[in-house]
This record gives sequence, C-alpha cells and structure tokens, in this order.
Amino acid sequence: MNKRVLVIVLALAVILGGSVAAYAVFGSGASPDAPSTPVADATLAPESSAPTPETAGAAAGVYENYTDTAIANAQGTTLLFFHAPWCPQCRAVESDILSKGVPAGVTIIKVDFDSRQDVRQQYDVNQQTTFIKLDSSGKEVQRFVAYDNPSLQAVIDAML
Repeated sequence: MNKRVLVIVLALAVILGGSVAAYAVFGSGASPDAPSTPVADATLAPESSAPTPETAGAAAGVYENYTDTAIANAQGTTLLFFHAPWCPQCRAVESDILSKGVPAGVTIIKVDFDSRQDVRQQYDVNQQTTFIKLDSSGKEVQRFVAYDNPSLQAVIDAML
C-alpha cells in the first residue's frame, strides 16, 4: 500500500513540476489572436497634452502593438517590426528595444507575424525580424531584416 501511495505522489509531483516548467517557458498561454495591449517605452511622456520639461522638444520614442489604426496614429518615423513570440531573434530585438528604449521621434509598431497575415501580405514580408520603414501615407520606403544581427543598434544603423 505504501509503495502505491508513493508512486501516486511522485506522479503528481512530476505532473505539477512539468506544468510549472511549461508555464515558465511558454508564459500564460494566451493565444496570438488574443487582444494585445500596447507596450510603451519607459521614456514615454505622460498622457497629458501639455509638454513637461522632460518631454519638451522631440517626442519620446514609442513601442506598441499593431492595431488597425496604429500606422495612421503614429508620430515621427514609423517602423513596422514583424515579430513572432517563438522566434529567438525577435525576442532578442524586443528585449533590446525594451531595455534601451526607442529613439526620440520614432514609433516602432510590433506586428504579430503569425496572426497578422494580412499585414504580412500587404508589405510582402516572409521572415520574422523584418523592419519596414513607412512614409506618412503608410507606404514602404525602406526594409531591413535583423535576423543575422538581432539588435536595436543594427536597426538604427540601417534605417535611421
């Protein structure tokens, strides 16, 4: 009887440990189709319309998730970043963006590579870590793939 209880307890411990490990690796399990919330650079100005001393002059950079109105509402130089959460290079670039911040006057819009196939087709994107620089009407003016050098500095050097 004691061996049977021990086997059951060990099996439950293994299942629980595997679940915790899977959650740590894969996150909350939210689907790519789930609504996303914008992620802003830590240097963003408060949402008030009056400039503060820290934000007077050039607008702080913005990093946000793609929405149907994101391109039209973007300020300054606009870059689309085609990102997949499972792509190591994409995660490296995003980590760099979040730690170093987006340069002033630049908006980087993160487009989910898997769920936004319509946007991928519109801009003819076939690879993650693709950055597209847009003009004020949303048309492509420049393209850069950061796959071989997945860093914010590589994007800045190539596109800004």
